[in-house]
Amino acid sequence: MNGKRPPDPNPDRMGKKRKKEVMVEFSDAVTEEVLKKQVAEAWSCRTPFSHEAIIMDMDPFPHCVIPNFIPSQNFLEGLQKELLSLDFHEKYNDLYKFQQSDDLKKRKEPHICALRKILFEDFRAWLSDISKIDLESTIDMSCAKYEFSAAPCLRRDMQLCIQLADALLCHDDELEGRRIAFILYLVPPWDRSLGGTLDLYNVDEHFQPKQIVKSLIPSWNTLVFFEVSPVSFHQVSEVLSEEKSRLSISGWFHGPSLTRPPTYFEPPIPRSPHIPRDHEILYEWINPTYLDMDYQIQIQEEFEQQSEILLKEFLKPEKFAAVCEALEKGGVKWNSRGPPNKRFYEKAEESTLPNILQDCMTLFRSEALFLLLSNFTGLKLHFLAPSEEEETEGTKEGEAATAPESTEEGTSYSSSEPEDNLAAASNNSQQSNEQAGPEPEDNEAKEESSVPTCQGELRRWQTGHYTLIHDNSKTEFALDLLLYCGCEAANSESRKQFFGIGLQR
Repeated sequence: MNGKRPPDPNPDRMGKKRKKEVMVEFSDAVTEEVLKKQVAEAWSCRTPFSHEAIIMDMDPFPHCVIPNFIPSQNFLEGLQKELLSLDFHEKYNDLYKFQQSDDLKKRKEPHICALRKILFEDFRAWLSDISKIDLESTIDMSCAKYEFSAAPCLRRDMQLCIQLADALLCHDDELEGRRIAFILYLVPPWDRSLGGTLDLYNVDEHFQPKQIVKSLIPSWNTLVFFEVSPVSFHQVSEVLSEEKSRLSISGWFHGPSLTRPPTYFEPPIPRSPHIPRDHEILYEWINPTYLDMDYQIQIQEEFEQQSEILLKEFLKPEKFAAVCEALEKGGVKWNSRGPPNKRFYEKAEESTLPNILQDCMTLFRSEALFLLLSNFTGLKLHFLAPSEEEETEGTKEGEAATAPESTEEGTSYSSSEPEDNLAAASNNSQQSNEQAGPEPEDNEAKEESSVPTCQGELRRWQTGHYTLIHDNSKTEFALDLLLYCGCEAANSESRKQFFGIGLQR
């Protein structure tokens, strides 16, 4: 005997015990050679294809559904357990709200590792073969959880507590190198009434999204993938279930980038000069408190400090009641405003407005209100107003200041109703990527640019309506004026809604 200890044939016994490796495969039916050729041909010819193991459609853009993607129920339950044990972080901006895990690229949990391996090795090779795209080994993968558990969100410009259900609004997924997006659903029994559908949009001649033409309902162990392109607009609709969580793993396969079409710029919204109405219209409509000069000075001081202000009970009670009554009675024709990657709400067709609503719109477009807003804000909204360099003490009622207008929009994502009648004004600043146009070089141009104008509309907001901040609008400094009219539908089963008159000067 040499006294040496023989090597341990099971080194895993030594030190920290290693996690047991988990093996998994995706559906054999998908990889069956004949079916694979049929799927590849359908993708190449851009024709629909249906089989019990895989369903492919080209409308509105190439997408595919694979039910029963992973045959092992035990594996799926282990995967779900690992995912739910991860730390989730709330993701929130004007486009989306949901909870997301950290990047799954380097997670060591055995089921997550096994899924990552089959997705970005075996399944990636299969996808490359059927799509003829040279997909890279780049791993882009995370877990998302959508729920109806949002905390109240207080927007100062609305003074509302708005409940935001988790959702992901209309977008195309395009980013350098992304070629195919995928989602694997791990949801409990689900139906359309629970929300959380994957909604697909068609596009117009400018490659802008138009409307939802197809909705895919999440289903346990179903994999959906689609081609990422300039027309692949989609959204995750609001999750409406208060008991069930929409859990999924999603990511992208990368490859050579596609050529994008030229960026489309929307035509500017027409702007109108003020309507020549004198101060009598103010006495008719507006709470007398706001016509007091001393109070106007206080309002201006607060506005100059905060760049926004809330004026409660702005209209006289009887006028506000008449406006709400007219809105509740119906009879107004509403048109949806899009495109959905920028906004989605309803705009009133003004020719259908009853007299009281037409009169209210006239008030907000009147010269008298331009002058009153000048006193509220210190902005030059009228040619008679002093410039910033001029002495402002002793300013008479009716003097004001001008500001060019803006077409940029902030987010308004509504699912509940305001309790107060509010008029809110805010002084918008430019987005970081955008530049204002050059200053006029001669006096004539300067005089023309000082002519006050505005744009405005009567809007109806319901659950799921929104506007988004976007990069393509040429934003200038502007004053936003918003009047909120909370009106609950007569039918108690109807969803709550509210109406807003919005103008930009």
